[in-house]
Parts: sequence; structure tokens; C-alpha cells
Amino acid sequence: MESVGPINLALESGLQFRVEYDLPGVPAVTTDAMPPLGLGHGPDSERLLMASVATCLSASLAFALRKYRNPETPMRTSAQAWLAPNEQGRLRMHSMVVDIHLGVAADSLRFLDRALAQYQDFCTVTASIRRAFPIHVRVFDSDAVLLSGNEQSASQTSSP
Repeated sequence: MESVGPINLALESGLQFRVEYDLPGVPAVTTDAMPPLGLGHGPDSERLLMASVATCLSASLAFALRKYRNPETPMRTSAQAWLAPNEQGRLRMHSMVVDIHLGVAADSLRFLDRALAQYQDFCTVTASIRRAFPIHVRVFDSDAVLLSGNEQSASQTSSP
């Protein structure tokens, strides 16, 4: 087992927390709940979770592409999540869609099929969270060609 962290939180006011990391030179982040509970002066827990999943998937794909000696490939990633009430009526994460847009055409990348087949296996965060709810991932090249994933996943996921 490997230790991660620590992180430290301090309540600033309302539902705003200052999150400090144990990484030299990394600034603290202020989180806050969205209205009506908070003021929305920082990302909320749901957005931090979305950022963690999207970052992990993007870094894993970048790693997989470099593994096959591709140059650093520009990419842009977006994530959308949906909440739905559980049996007790409390909101929970229902599903998430992550879209990764590569900044190059697919035919310019070496062994792209191999990288796409394995990159999600490198993503610790996504593999762990998928136990709780579905995460659909799509990868597009610079010509908006769908390289991996299901084109219908966003519309299927939007209705809890």
C-alpha cells in the first residue's frame, strides 16, 4: 500500500475551506459549496471530483502516447457530471462523461490504437470511482473524429 497526501483543510467561513497540499510551492485552493448552501467562491466537491477524474484520464492518455514515442500531444479535456437522488432522497453522483480532444490528427500518432486500448488502465482515480458510478470517456482527434468511446454516451447519461 502506498500513502498519498496528506492534505489539510481549514474552515474559512460558511462552507469555504482552504485546502493545503504537502507539495512545496503549490498554492492552497479555496473550495466552497454552490448556492444556496455556499457562495460558490471556489470549486465544490463535485467539481473537484470531476477535475480529478479528467486530470487522471488525460495524464494517463498523455503517458500512453509518450510510451509509444509520440511527441507531447496537445489536448483539451472537458467533463460533465449528473446528480440524482438516492433511495433516501440525498443527491449523489449519478454518472460522468469525459471528453478528451487531441490537438493533432489521429494519423499523426504512432500506435494510437494501443495507447487507446490501455490508457484507462493507468488511471488510478477513474478505476476507483467507477465502482460507485459510470464514467463514460470519449477521445476525439483534431478533426473531431471519435477515436474511442460511444458517441451516444452523453445523451444516454444526461437522464438519471
